[in-house]
Amino acid sequence: MNAASAPETTGAESPRVRETLKALYGYVRPHRWTVVLGLLLALVGSAGGLLQPLATKALVDRLSSGGTLATILLALTVLVLLSTVAEAFGAYVLERTAESVVLAARRSLIGRLLRLRLTAVDRMQPGDLMSRVTSDTTLLRAVSTQAVVNAATGALTLVAAVVVMAFLDAVLLGVTLVVVAVVGAGAALVMPKIGQAAERAQAAVGEMSTGLERVFGAFRTVKASGAEERETARVDASARRAWRHGVRGAKWEALLGTADNLAVELAFLAVLAVGGGRVASGDIPVSTLIAFLLYLFYLMEPVYKLVEAASAYQEGAAAISRIKEVDRLDAEPPATYRPVGTEVGPASVRFEDVSFRYGPGLPYIHQRVDFEVPGAGMTAFVGPSGAGKSTVFSLIERFYETTGGRILVDGRDIRQWPLSELRSVIGYVEQDAPVLAGTLRENLVFSAPGATDDAIRAVLARTRLDTLVDRLPHGLDALVGHRGSKLSGGERQRVAIARALLRKPRLLLLDEATSQLDAVNELALRDVIAETAREATVLVVAHRLSTVTDADRIVVMDAGTVRAIGIHEELVAEDELYAQLAATQLLVPAERPAG
Repeated sequence: MNAASAPETTGAESPRVRETLKALYGYVRPHRWTVVLGLLLALVGSAGGLLQPLATKALVDRLSSGGTLATILLALTVLVLLSTVAEAFGAYVLERTAESVVLAARRSLIGRLLRLRLTAVDRMQPGDLMSRVTSDTTLLRAVSTQAVVNAATGALTLVAAVVVMAFLDAVLLGVTLVVVAVVGAGAALVMPKIGQAAERAQAAVGEMSTGLERVFGAFRTVKASGAEERETARVDASARRAWRHGVRGAKWEALLGTADNLAVELAFLAVLAVGGGRVASGDIPVSTLIAFLLYLFYLMEPVYKLVEAASAYQEGAAAISRIKEVDRLDAEPPATYRPVGTEVGPASVRFEDVSFRYGPGLPYIHQRVDFEVPGAGMTAFVGPSGAGKSTVFSLIERFYETTGGRILVDGRDIRQWPLSELRSVIGYVEQDAPVLAGTLRENLVFSAPGATDDAIRAVLARTRLDTLVDRLPHGLDALVGHRGSKLSGGERQRVAIARALLRKPRLLLLDEATSQLDAVNELALRDVIAETAREATVLVVAHRLSTVTDADRIVVMDAGTVRAIGIHEELVAEDELYAQLAATQLLVPAERPAG
């Protein structure tokens, strides 16, 4: 069974290696000349070390002949100084380039993550996505420059050393290569283990980030439920998995490093034994044996560089695989903020036979939904939970694409609108009214970065947030906390509504926008919505029917279909579901409608 599967594994690994090397070149390519400079400096440093055994041989020969040593010692000193300076400067160039590679990868990845379609984000865990930006990109530092340069310098200096050693004595070189080949064959088996351990460790780090993000996303609930220990254990399990795989990788790396040293030590003993016999027989002078032994120890550096490059590649390949996985996720085109163009006034909306589900084999959320909103005014969507009301807004915003049918805004299929242009005419208030960490001002102008102070003050007064601003120590520059934790639920909703109104949208989408407001603020916001509906098209999702009884149009939805459209009085009389909803909320007597 194992034998049969081996060719398949090899066949699968080859494209993956090509893909990894191609991706690695893509990261290094903008910095290729800097990497070449670092490589040349590293080669100069290595050349100094390469020439030292020959200089030592010349020194021993000069001693044997009774000549002066001053010239050779001076040359050796200059050689050491030059190679040290070149190596140090080369290391700085490479480290700086490595940081630039990491920065470019992070910027690209962040831009990609923020453009992902919701369908892609729904399949991934936010914490795992964040770990790809943080810990995975960090691994590129070693593989993008040091691994490349170490592999190049290691290979070149190894070849150069072998050539010089062959020139010194071919027999001793043969002994060395046999020992190195035997140990190297065992080391080659270890390298894939390092890659596997690194990939699993990075996946576990992603799970740990996901667990922490999960906890901090509901921190108060965790504390109120006394679940700190349980959640700590959950995250701790991921941390332990990361530790386990990290230790396993360290074990294989240690074994690989030991194999490197073992090869040199065994070769040294073999060369010492064979070389001693050749010196005794007069086949080679003692200076040749000394130089050869020095080269043997010199081989440790290029071999170590090759081993280090192989280890870094295995770890980097795991990181690149996770980073490139993000590139394969569906993303929207690059967003460019675009204010409302020459078209002004309310936008019309029409759903024509729209069907939608989140994926093949999943149940339909919308089934042939059909309605029209001709222009200004307020249209409300009501119905039981799970009827598909909020999905109407998600489809209009093109967070998801319809499975069937089409949606028109201003008589134009939304798939024909540039995405930035479509969203620039829409103001959207989500059901949970999210507020971002930062200042109150930053949250208010989030959708309209060009809003003036006068416009901000006007919106604050309309949404009754001016009293909040007066109460805060730093006014608009007060910090609102993580996810608006320093604001009440009603204040967060009013901030979200103010943010949408500052955008001056032609189409305003309000998803349960007043659910957390008290009666006084709800009445005030109803007046604001009614005023906005005279200038724009307002679509409202509401479970609380008292907020929409005066709507120009009410769309009753149930199980993903539109069952009735009308005004409050008509629907109470003609639609049983709406009448039940109204009766439950004490808006009409609890009795069946006529007919």
